[in-house]
Amino acid sequence: MRFLGTKDKGKVVLLGVPLDETVSYRPGTRFAPLEVRKVSDAIETYSPYLDMDIEEESIGDVGDVELPYGDVEFSLFLIRSRVEELLSEGMKVLSIGGEHLATCAILTAYKRFYEGLVVLHIDAHTDLRNEYLGKKLSHACTIRRVLELGLDVCQVAVRSGLREEFQFARKNLLYFHPFSLPEPKGIKGLVGERPLYITLDIDVLDPAFCPGVGTPEPGGVSYRELVAFLSGLKELNIVGADLVELCPIADPSGNSSVVAASLVRELSLLMAHEA
Repeated sequence: MRFLGTKDKGKVVLLGVPLDETVSYRPGTRFAPLEVRKVSDAIETYSPYLDMDIEEESIGDVGDVELPYGDVEFSLFLIRSRVEELLSEGMKVLSIGGEHLATCAILTAYKRFYEGLVVLHIDAHTDLRNEYLGKKLSHACTIRRVLELGLDVCQVAVRSGLREEFQFARKNLLYFHPFSLPEPKGIKGLVGERPLYITLDIDVLDPAFCPGVGTPEPGGVSYRELVAFLSGLKELNIVGADLVELCPIADPSGNSSVVAASLVRELSLLMAHEA
């Protein structure tokens, strides 16, 4: 997938977001954007799942946001500002994280540009804690902070969290489908013509398929199940996405980074497709 780094701009742009501040188990998400780019040569530009080719679409790479490690709030400000800049130029942003907390900053920017935005959260973890270790800015609290932005959230395939988080999800989310991926038509019926943002935590995959994550959780979905689900969303108005929580140093084989690069291909093509 040699398009990475070959174009400065496009209708869809890749943005590296190497945030690595609040991870609760294994650090190393800051290395994900670099590693995904490095292994992208191993990935074909053509997606047989979507019948689309990177080389036929307007997709570029705008590099990484430079972040000051040790300052969470300023890092989030820098992420939000960069995304706002790209959105103001009419681009769709596909972010490569980095830890999941970055999604809060990204969606703060997106809310300004897309009325009626719906968030599709695909993850192993609910991320619905109000705080974690006394902090409200944590990757364990991401979706709770997103809800506070006033956005509708559909959460699928989660299999880990506190009892209180599952109870909160059932009462406060637009759609809640734990443990597995639903039929795409259910999501399509809920979203309709509204703009859709996909936040994909790669630990939704079973560790057997992708061990290189910060917080592995047994019992996940397979790569084929995930790609089939994403492909089923092709007709929706997907205006943005992120792929987060890849921890390349946890998988010395590099296979997890290859999986992530392949998913970046699928997400970028979904965003490039005209709904």
